[in-house]
Amino acid sequence: MNALRRLEGIDWVRWGLVAMPSLFAIPTAPKWTWPVIAVVAVLSLPVLLFDQVSRPPWLLPAALILLIAATGSLWVLHPNGFTSVSMFAATFSTLRSFGRITSALALLAAAATIMVWSIREQLTWVNAVALLSVLIVMILLAANRRSRVERLEQTQLALARARTASEEHARAAALAERARIARELHDVLAHSLAGLALNLQGARLMLVRDGASGEALAQIERAQKLASDGLSEARTAVAALREDVVPLERTLSDLLAAYRLDSGARADLVIEGEQRELDASVVTMVVRAVQEALSNTRKHAAGAAVDVKLLFGAEEITVTIADRQGRRPPKAPAEGYGLRGMGERVALLDGTLESGPGEDGWLIHLTVPA
Repeated sequence: MNALRRLEGIDWVRWGLVAMPSLFAIPTAPKWTWPVIAVVAVLSLPVLLFDQVSRPPWLLPAALILLIAATGSLWVLHPNGFTSVSMFAATFSTLRSFGRITSALALLAAAATIMVWSIREQLTWVNAVALLSVLIVMILLAANRRSRVERLEQTQLALARARTASEEHARAAALAERARIARELHDVLAHSLAGLALNLQGARLMLVRDGASGEALAQIERAQKLASDGLSEARTAVAALREDVVPLERTLSDLLAAYRLDSGARADLVIEGEQRELDASVVTMVVRAVQEALSNTRKHAAGAAVDVKLLFGAEEITVTIADRQGRRPPKAPAEGYGLRGMGERVALLDGTLESGPGEDGWLIHLTVPA
């Protein structure tokens, strides 16, 4: 699991709007309403960790619905305080962050509270409609915020794709230049060194036939060895010039950003250990594994959150991919071609792959030497 981040100012403001009006009502509220205030205080705790509570997935929505009901009840029981602020704040937090069903339940609870309060206080229908219009304003504000967040994510994804396209263009140009240099090295230098080594071999044999001195033979042998070593180094340089390693972190981040935009679900990447340059085959295998896992999540657990963790060990790299379905999925009757291909790629690198149902979703765990 990810480490809890430090609480920020917005966390305290959100919690204060929900909890403090009810807590400040204690001195003037009847003692028989104190249990309701205690319930509000307990239910407000998940709000303080709003962006960190993800498991189980029903906890935060259920807490907010109950919080709306509790603060609404307190408002009806103690109408002279500011407890209505708590109810409206909890309602807005629900509308801006959750789907239709949860939002509908929140609106139903808030509207019922307003109607009960209006009847008890004998408000005119104009005042009652004015209170209900506050909920309409909240719906509009929540929809505007959702649209703004979606546009921001689309902009970030577009920037990421543009950056990736620019990097790919630059990489393609660099690869083309490296390929040209590699061809020149191979066709000119390597061929010349190979021909030189053969000529030196022939010269040595001729000197041996003609009974040349040992010093002359030694010089020829040293020159032949230098030519052979140069040829080996030239071939190594050609191989290095033709190899290009994919930037792993950037590629995985782009994959998860695309998944977030497509599904609307959370998708996080955590990297632990000391990062280092990996072999191209290892990088390609990890990218293919994450692609296959995200494809399976879209197919079998649409909308599930995804956690990807990369652990750089001393001699291996470990990758864990987990989707958070909120329940233990049934075991697949047979391994699909995607997982089978993933296992074959891991096996080619002398690694291990484990795949199966986890505590609250499907879990893939692989380790390869790196």
